[in-house]
Amino acid sequence: MSLDREQVRKIAHLARLHITEQEAVAYAETLSRILGLIEQMNAVDTAGVAPMAHPNEAGLRLREDAVTETNQRAKFQKIAPAVEAGLYLVPKVIE
Repeated sequence: MSLDREQVRKIAHLARLHITEQEAVAYAETLSRILGLIEQMNAVDTAGVAPMAHPNEAGLRLREDAVTETNQRAKFQKIAPAVEAGLYLVPKVIE
């Protein structure tokens, strides 16, 4: 698929972009090359290829999910302006 200058100008108009005639020609060429690449990629048979999150099959480097701090909820709720049943009370912001 390729785009011509008029199609690019129509797209620019819909996007509310002002482009010059030279830019329209350049964009038409660039976008046509991008669309050509997409067509090539779509033509490749990928049946039986499992999707991957990363091409190197690298594992995620996550830390162990372990508690590293003590529970200080009571200490913080003592200095809170309003608390009820272990919850912080905040002003209503949506009417």
